[in-house]
Amino acid sequence: GRVAEHEPALLRVLRRVYEPVLRAVLRWRVSVVVAAVLLVALTLLAASRMGAEFMPQLDEGDITLHAMRIPGTSLSQAVQMQDLLERTLADIPEVERVFSKIGTGEVANDPMPPAVTDTFLIVKPRSEWPQPGKSKARLLAEVQAVAETVPGNNYEVTQPIEMRFNELIAGVRADVAVKVYGDDLDTLVELAEAIEAVVAALPGAQDVRSEQVTGLPMIEVVPDREKLARYGLDVRAVQDVVEVAMGGREVGRIYEGDRRFPLIVRLPESLRQDLDRLRELPVPLPRTDSHASVTVDALGVVHAPPLHVPLGAVAGVREVIGPNQISRENGKRRVFVTANVRGADLSEFVASARAAIAREIDLPAGYWLDFGGSFEQLESASRRLSLIVPLTLAMILMLLYAAFGSARDALIIFSGVPLALTGGVAALLLRDMPLSISAGIGFIALSGIATLNGVVMLSFIRDRLNAGDALDTAIIEGALVRLRPVLMTALVASLGFLPMALNVGTGAEVQRPLATVVIGGIASSTLLTLLVLPALYRIFGRRTA
Repeated sequence: GRVAEHEPALLRVLRRVYEPVLRAVLRWRVSVVVAAVLLVALTLLAASRMGAEFMPQLDEGDITLHAMRIPGTSLSQAVQMQDLLERTLADIPEVERVFSKIGTGEVANDPMPPAVTDTFLIVKPRSEWPQPGKSKARLLAEVQAVAETVPGNNYEVTQPIEMRFNELIAGVRADVAVKVYGDDLDTLVELAEAIEAVVAALPGAQDVRSEQVTGLPMIEVVPDREKLARYGLDVRAVQDVVEVAMGGREVGRIYEGDRRFPLIVRLPESLRQDLDRLRELPVPLPRTDSHASVTVDALGVVHAPPLHVPLGAVAGVREVIGPNQISRENGKRRVFVTANVRGADLSEFVASARAAIAREIDLPAGYWLDFGGSFEQLESASRRLSLIVPLTLAMILMLLYAAFGSARDALIIFSGVPLALTGGVAALLLRDMPLSISAGIGFIALSGIATLNGVVMLSFIRDRLNAGDALDTAIIEGALVRLRPVLMTALVASLGFLPMALNVGTGAEVQRPLATVVIGGIASSTLLTLLVLPALYRIFGRRTA
């Protein structure tokens, strides 16, 4: 026999509320559809003005402090400065321990000079913090403030994995890089310094710095050709002396068992850094007839001509500041300005930077700018989504047409997708979240859920029409019967995503936008399915069975 279906009291109450609202919607169906269209248009306008970012910044827990010192800083001096920095940072109560990496390791997959150090701060679990409710942004600000009390360093504050990924993807460790291309290094440095000042003044800019391409102390030896000619010397004579003294020359080999080592002769480091002693380096003079050149004065003293002349007598020896590095990209010299973005979304920051630089910086002919960093990945992913999303929506339409055999019915159900997007955008705005790739994936998932609700209701309305019911009767009966399945679909999906939307654990930053979009979109999609879809079917649906 048949078993009677007992409705819960809550559902009976919802049905009593829904039926008069549904009859009013069918009576004012044109106004309801126009209002829905206006709502979609308003949502698209709001979405076009929202900020965007590639992916929400993932809180890795730990902190990386990229310490940069004056180019040419010796390894011993860098170790002393780093030791002071580590002891200072270790006093922060939230920091469990500090360790660092100076310069380039044995496997040179991360080449850096001794003047650059990666400092890793391992942070205690939040339960052990003196103030467990303290935000990560506040801790980062405190770390930077403490670090800046140690003189002689510039800093970039980031996270271990984030730093490496930014560097692998875009060649820089920061979120945004303004790359300046051209020919003359001095002009590039001037432009980079001007751009640095402009970017540092933008809201949300942190750790703004120019690439360090100058500032390396160098000893320059410039031969004086006139003086060399007086002594019968050429430039090669000076070069040979400087090469042996500073760089060294192989003069033999040392054998230890079956191993061989070159024997290099050069000056000790203390003399190589002493300009006065370097000026005294002997440059051998050419000898033609050593006996003929010996003379005896009136007192009988024998005078032999000098066998050498001091380096300082035939060349200028001085210390200069030279280029620290010369980078090339796309066939041109390149200098970049980097910045991390906090408290602002990435696309809005880059747009502001573009406008400010164009307004305040006059680029010479032959010089141009390009933006890099994770912003590049945002643009790349946006282009890919602009292809994937239309394909996804087209496939949904094709499946609907295949299921119902009617383009009209497929389009009526598909109208649920744009109104579902309105709820997703509204939820992002309410939670003050920018658009991101994570949110974009949420919109794709939302399209399927919105379509499912439309299919559930419209299939039953079509069944009632095929059974011979009038159009109004079929719509009202179908909507009331399908109220429970539609609400169940909405509740299951939204409650399932609720923990993701409220999560604060590891990886929550990526989950929250996706879940927020789905929950907000389900709310508006359910409203559409229950109200706007019956109105649309009353206007455009078939009149007879």
